[in-house]
Amino acid sequence: MEHLLPSTVEQPLALDAVLARHHPEEGQLIPLLQDIQDLEGFISAEAMRATAAYLNIPQSSVYGVVTFYSQFHLTRQGRHIVKVCQGTACHVRGASEIIRTVSARLGIKPGETTADFEFSVERVACFGSCALAPVMVVDGKVYGNVTPEMATEILETLT
Repeated sequence: MEHLLPSTVEQPLALDAVLARHHPEEGQLIPLLQDIQDLEGFISAEAMRATAAYLNIPQSSVYGVVTFYSQFHLTRQGRHIVKVCQGTACHVRGASEIIRTVSARLGIKPGETTADFEFSVERVACFGSCALAPVMVVDGKVYGNVTPEMATEILETLT
C-alpha cells in the first residue's frame, strides 16, 4: 500500500497500518475512524484526508461523520477523560457542583484539555444511569452517587 499521509504526521506508518487492516469500502468508515482515534487520540485533518482517499469517498463525508458522532474528537484529548452527566436526575442531585469541583481541581472548563494533555473534561447529556445520580465516568469507569469530595479523591488517584 502506498504511503497516504504527508511526512508532517507523527505516526504515518502506524496510520497506514490501521488503514490496511480495513477493507477499502465505505461501510468501514466508523470502525476505521475508531481505530485511528485509538492510535492518535483524535481524528486529525491528515487522517481524515487519508481515510477519504483510502475509502474513495469525499473528505466532506468523513468530516461529516467525525463531527456528527460525539465519540470522535478533532483535537487531542487528555490521557484521562473525565465525563460528568448533566441529565435531569444528575442535575437535580448536584452534577453542577461536581463539574465545578472537577474544573477547579484541574484548572480547565468542560470541553477543554489540560496543557500537559493529562486530563480532558466533558459534559454528557445522560449516561442512562439515573439511579446512580450524580454520575461521573473517568476513563470508562462509572462512579455513582458522586460527591465533590469523592470527585476530588478520584482525580487525586490519577495524578
